[in-house]
Amino acid sequence: MEEHIAKIINIEQITHNVKRFRIEKPAGYSFIPGQATEVSVNKPDWKDEKRPFTFTCLNLESYLEFTIKIYPHNGVTNELGKLHSGDELIIREVWGAINYKGKGVFIAGGAGVTPFISIFRDLHAKNKMTGNKLIFANKTKADIILEQEFRTLLGNDFINILSVEKAEGYHHGRINENFLRDHITGFEKNLYICGPPPMIDTVILQLKNLGIAVNSIIIEL
Repeated sequence: MEEHIAKIINIEQITHNVKRFRIEKPAGYSFIPGQATEVSVNKPDWKDEKRPFTFTCLNLESYLEFTIKIYPHNGVTNELGKLHSGDELIIREVWGAINYKGKGVFIAGGAGVTPFISIFRDLHAKNKMTGNKLIFANKTKADIILEQEFRTLLGNDFINILSVEKAEGYHHGRINENFLRDHITGFEKNLYICGPPPMIDTVILQLKNLGIAVNSIIIEL
């Protein structure tokens, strides 16, 4: 597997526990919006610790970007959270099954929204955002990644549901069949889902119960 060592250009705090990493882009490196690669920290104790992260920039940019939730334990994301501009990451081949197959409803849980960031930015650049909807599940408002950008891109088609915090203008609870019935017309050709595996399994079951065809559901394989 080919590896590329890329220097970090800058790091920006996005939410209380999410950071945006922009790194150098190797010559000839390209991806399709929604795709990912395995990343590791270029340090002796960490270079073999690989984790998958989705590109959140556009392919035409001169840099690569990852938007990563930092977990406060002794792991890869914790180590990523300690890095600074000038440090190095190792990236590998591009892979991923979540790419845009046409208008539809995108359902994300927490950091599972990251494959959709590049897809939406690409659609916006092509003036093709109309007809897409994002249902985004989080615990609290503070956990919502890129809330203002999604509001700008999607307007009323950006729907938030919070499982812990109750807040005006935000749905409260967890995604269930009634919630999906209220926000999916049944005529959508594509249902894109990304989030924690238990959430994905639950939402797929709920969609099937609502009569959504299995071949309409797009997940990471």
